[in-house]
Amino acid sequence: MRKRRKSHLGQRLSARTWALAADEAGMSTVEYAIGTIAAAAFGAILYTVVTGDSVVAALTGIIGRALSTRS
Repeated sequence: MRKRRKSHLGQRLSARTWALAADEAGMSTVEYAIGTIAAAAFGAILYTVVTGDSVVAALTGIIGRALSTRS
């Protein structure tokens, strides 16, 4: 009878282990967190690039040429 009880216990543990491994309840929260961190990092990099001197000078030049009136 002990062998049967151990076998049944082993089956229950195996089933529980597979259920825990297949459980994805917290995955969406982790995915949102990683996505939020990636978006914040991308925003910081984009802000650094756009506010750099060369980009500001180029945009100012483009806007200045667009607004200049030539007859």
